[in-house]
Amino acid sequence: MKKSFPAEFVYQVFALIVAVIIVHAVYVTVIRPNADAFMEREFAQMKTDPQYVAKRSFYVLVRDFEQETCFILMLWAFAILGYKGVAVHRQTQLLDQDLTLLSEDMRVLPEDTRALSRKVQSLPERVQDFILPRALLTGLQRFDATRDVHAVSAATRDVCESEGERLESELSMIRYIAWAIPCIGFIGTVRGIGDALGQAHKAVEGDITGVTQSLGVAFNSTLIALIISIVLMFFVHQLQLMQERLVLDTEAYCDRRLIRHLQDK
Repeated sequence: MKKSFPAEFVYQVFALIVAVIIVHAVYVTVIRPNADAFMEREFAQMKTDPQYVAKRSFYVLVRDFEQETCFILMLWAFAILGYKGVAVHRQTQLLDQDLTLLSEDMRVLPEDTRALSRKVQSLPERVQDFILPRALLTGLQRFDATRDVHAVSAATRDVCESEGERLESELSMIRYIAWAIPCIGFIGTVRGIGDALGQAHKAVEGDITGVTQSLGVAFNSTLIALIISIVLMFFVHQLQLMQERLVLDTEAYCDRRLIRHLQDK
């Protein structure tokens, strides 16, 4: 099986660069200018009217660097999820095809395995790396070597299980991003609380503007990070479900389209 890691690695690096450019451009041109203008209007209103109740703004909620980093990681994770989701979908589509071309009453002897193997090997090179062709080819080769149907079943099951483990391990980067996003939110919380404590002397003197701004940073960063993490983990579990279904459906395909046709005598 040829490794596709370099291509996927290049895709991930390119996706990260694009996410940084897009999110930072939006923040520089839209988010932070609107947040600064809104905060200036609110401060002016509070100075003229002591009873004025400050309003909340989405731009202020997401204006800080921690939220920007969280959105960058979110887009990066979605790009990786999309890449892996498309790959799983392509493999799932292969399950709708009859690669063995065996009729319901046809029996396959060990002498017939080479002809069937050539059918699988005639698939496009890219498709041969999919789990289904590899499981079928492994089963046919095992039947040719052992003439044991139980050995074929064990061989195809081993291929499916190893593929399931590989797909599971490839989710580690996405899981790391999903873990890193709340951590960045907590970093913003610590930074905001630290800034608020550093301006405690001003609050004692009656100026609580700096303290409230710093506390806003603390709570806003955690709020946005947790929301993004919840949304991201939903899609991670959906991808994991697709992968598990692919593995189970492949094993069932091998049982239905190949193993039940095998006859060792």
